[in-house]
Amino acid sequence: MKKLCTAAILLLALLVPGICAREAVFNGEEYGISAVYNETSFPGDAVFVRLHFSQGLKKGRAARTDFSDIQATLEFLAEGNVCRTADFFTLSKNTRASRTLLAGVPLSTWWTAGMDCAVRVTYRLGGQKSMAFELPFSLKEKEFISETLNLNQSNSDIKTDTSVKRMEQIKKLNGILETSDPSAVYQTKPFIPPTPASRRTSFFADRRVYKYTNGKSSTSLHYGIDYGIPEGSAVGSCADGKVVLAEMRNSTGWSVVVEHLPGLYSLYYHMSELKVKEGDMVKAAQILGLSGATGLATGPHLHWEMRLNGEAVSPDFFTGDFAFASEN
Repeated sequence: MKKLCTAAILLLALLVPGICAREAVFNGEEYGISAVYNETSFPGDAVFVRLHFSQGLKKGRAARTDFSDIQATLEFLAEGNVCRTADFFTLSKNTRASRTLLAGVPLSTWWTAGMDCAVRVTYRLGGQKSMAFELPFSLKEKEFISETLNLNQSNSDIKTDTSVKRMEQIKKLNGILETSDPSAVYQTKPFIPPTPASRRTSFFADRRVYKYTNGKSSTSLHYGIDYGIPEGSAVGSCADGKVVLAEMRNSTGWSVVVEHLPGLYSLYYHMSELKVKEGDMVKAAQILGLSGATGLATGPHLHWEMRLNGEAVSPDFFTGDFAFASEN
């Protein structure tokens, strides 16, 4: 693996709505690379990198580098160790003249500011040798809420349910969320919340203690945002995509999962009624169902969740220009 000369990489500040972005530029005789990425994020957010390959100038004329076969990988390094990886997928048409790719990796809610972090991009053009370059990155400080939930008998039974049916439901959902289809590119512009309501009753990555009626307890993270809205309120899709799950589940009630990008999914739980079915293509704000209190719920609300490469990520992160669509 070869590294690009760091002197040839120029870091430029960019104005991107809701995102602290940088652009790294490499200009060579054979080709040029522009890498736009968010250089800082909170734990529980994500890092996205948008790569654009273009022809360089060679002896006063345009080079003829073939971009139709590029393999690229995004790696996140913490304390010198590779902690997250993802393959880039194509945004533009696959041509010989230029190519634009995108990849993102989730950031653990357990990581803290002050960690030694970096982003590394490795790529290969056709049959050439692999090349790599690293980009500086830093985590911002964030505190998460801790709460205790006292469950009634019904919710205690749901939370401690180990039945074959519930285990099969969990296996099915995890299989979907761990799937990354490189052709599933439906929306890169900022997402929208699934409801106009502003009252949140629980937040992303709350540290929860569940107390059961038998005196026992368990701890876990809250993977999404809960909106306190009346039963029967409309629930809209946060972005264009494909419905990949629409069914009743033991713990999450009437549930919908929508695929938006390779490895990126939105989830909507505890609804009273569904308006879509698996396989449907939906647009941003299209009604997926009506809010409710099905499954493990202490009252009517909507649980909205985002998963990237199987890992929960703050939904608020995606309401900014996370994919740098404004750079088109």
